[in-house]
Amino acid sequence: MQPKIVVVGSSNTDMVVRLPRLPNRGESIIGGDFVMPAGGKGANQAVAAARLGAQVTFVARLGQDVFGDRALTGFRSEGIVTDFIVRDPEAPSGVALILVDSRGDNMLAVAPGANARLSPDDVQRAADAITTADAVVLQMEIPPDTVHYALDLAHKHGVLTVLNPAPARALPPEVLSLVDVLTPNEHEATLLSGDVGQNIEQAAQHLVNMGVGTVVVTLGEKGALIVEKHKYMRLVPAFPVTAVDTTAAGDAFTAALAVALARGDEIGAAVRFANAVGALTVTKMGAQPSLPTAAEVQAFLAQA
Repeated sequence: MQPKIVVVGSSNTDMVVRLPRLPNRGESIIGGDFVMPAGGKGANQAVAAARLGAQVTFVARLGQDVFGDRALTGFRSEGIVTDFIVRDPEAPSGVALILVDSRGDNMLAVAPGANARLSPDDVQRAADAITTADAVVLQMEIPPDTVHYALDLAHKHGVLTVLNPAPARALPPEVLSLVDVLTPNEHEATLLSGDVGQNIEQAAQHLVNMGVGTVVVTLGEKGALIVEKHKYMRLVPAFPVTAVDTTAAGDAFTAALAVALARGDEIGAAVRFANAVGALTVTKMGAQPSLPTAAEVQAFLAQA
C-alpha cells in the first residue's frame, strides 16, 4: 500500500556552516565549510515521506525568486505533487542560517518570508487532497491559525493528523484535541504542557489529558516515549549511530511515523521505524540531502 500523505508547512533554503564548535556570544570562528541544501520543516517532512514510498502532496508558499525556483524543481524531482504550492509575489522564500559543530549539535535562525503568509485559504484550495488523504502532517513554522484550520479540516473527515510542534509555542486545548499524534521533543512537551509535571512522562500524560490522541516524545539517543490514554507508557530505544548533523532528525522522525501509521503499522512498530529513519538522517550533513530512502531504511533495520 502506498499511503497518501498531505504535508502543510514551510519551505526554506538552508545556509549551513560546519564548525569545530558553536561560537559564544559575540565570537567569530573562522574556517568552516559552507553548504546550501534545501530545508524547512514542512519541506523536509514532505521529501522524507516521499523517499519512504508515500504519495505526497505539499501545501506551501514560496517567493518568486531563485530560492523558490530551486525548491519547486527539487520537490518535483522527488515526485511530490506541487499543485498547491503558491508562488507569493510579495514575500521572499524562507531561509535558515544554521551552524553545526563537530558533534552534530546545531544553532538555527530562520527568516520565514512567504511561509508566514500561508493561509487557511491556501489550505482550503487543497481540501480535496486533504480530506482523501491517509494522513496530514503539520509543523509550527507557519501561522497558527493555518495549522488550526488544516487540523480541523482533516479531523472532521477522519484523516489521521500528525503535528510536530516545532518551533515550540503554546497551543490551546481546542487545537491539541484535533491532533491524533503529537511528536514533541522534551523541551516542546514541557512547554506545551505548561510545565505542570516534574518529569517528561508527566508532561506527556498531561498533553494526552488535554485531548491529544497519542504523544510520542523524541528523546534523542535515548529513543522515543509513547504515551497513550489509559495505556502503559512505552520507551522505544534509539539505534546507536555517530551523529554528524542533527538538523532534520525530528522532521525525518515525524514523516516516517506518519508514513508507517498511514500504512497500518502498530504504534510501537511505527516508532521503531521512525527511530531508524531519524538515526540514518543524523549520519549525513544537510537537511533534505540526509533523508534516507525506503531501501536504505530496510537495509539498516535488517542489520540492526
